[in-house]
This record gives sequence, C-alpha cells and structure tokens, in this order.
Amino acid sequence: MSRISHLDEAGRARMVDVSDKQPTRRVAIASGWLRCRPETLEQVRAGTAPKGAVVQTAELAGVMAAKRTAELIPLCHPLPLTKAAVTIELDEALPGFRVEAEARTHGVTGVEMEALTAVSVACLTLFDMLKAIDRTMTIGGIEVVAKRGGQSGDWARPEGE
Repeated sequence: MSRISHLDEAGRARMVDVSDKQPTRRVAIASGWLRCRPETLEQVRAGTAPKGAVVQTAELAGVMAAKRTAELIPLCHPLPLTKAAVTIELDEALPGFRVEAEARTHGVTGVEMEALTAVSVACLTLFDMLKAIDRTMTIGGIEVVAKRGGQSGDWARPEGE
C-alpha cells in the first residue's frame, strides 16, 4: 500500500510538495443539484422569491467560493484561477436546480477542489435564500464530471455513473 501523500513520515499533516512539477493547462468541471418543491421552483422562475435574485446570487457565491478554496480546505494549494464559472439551471423534472461549475488554471496541480467548492457553495446559497419558503430542500449529487490536464491526463465520468 502506498503512503498517503498528505502525511509525513511521522504522520503529521502536510501540504504536498509540487514544486518540481511542470505547469500545464488544467480544467475541472463539477456538478450537483438542489431538490425543492415545485412551488419553490415556480417562485424563483416568477421572480417572487422573498430574497430576490436567487440564481444570480448563488452563481456569484459559487465563483467567489472557487477563488477561496485553499482557505476552506486544509492542505489545498492556493491556485491562480484563470476561469471560475457557475451555471444554475431550473429543472422541472427534479424538481429543483442543476448546478455546474468550471474551474481553470495554468499550474502544477489540478482544480477539481475549486470546481467542487463552487458547486457546493452555490447549492448552499440556494438553500439559504429559499429556506424561508421551503424546508424540504435537499442537496446532492456533488461530483467531478470531467478534468483535463496534469500527469494523470484527461478523465470524464462515464455516462450514467
């Protein structure tokens, strides 16, 4: 069994040393969802949710979170992001919201954590802004959908997984 990379020989937590790695273009896409009552979705669509511009605020919160990932996740490298984007779509079939985030950098380590953090905080923001009208909401399905770049190369979640 290989040694865990975030522990030193004495078992102390440490940030992985990536100083010898060559920078490459890195991209990660993550997704997740927030399920709610159909009436909640309709209020957001109609623009009558009590806290205002729910989707736009949650998208902005996700971008802001991606930029602060290293402050939130222990031992996560701070990265100079070249792109952080969050898109939220209303989904009648869920019912609820589908959230997708894309993070990009040119660096020595991947941006999966930034994309996952963006999705997570966007979902949490939706929950916060809608909890006064819907206590039944659930958040789930937060996952990396695809990544590009780095030593391990490109990867995409197989369809249906």
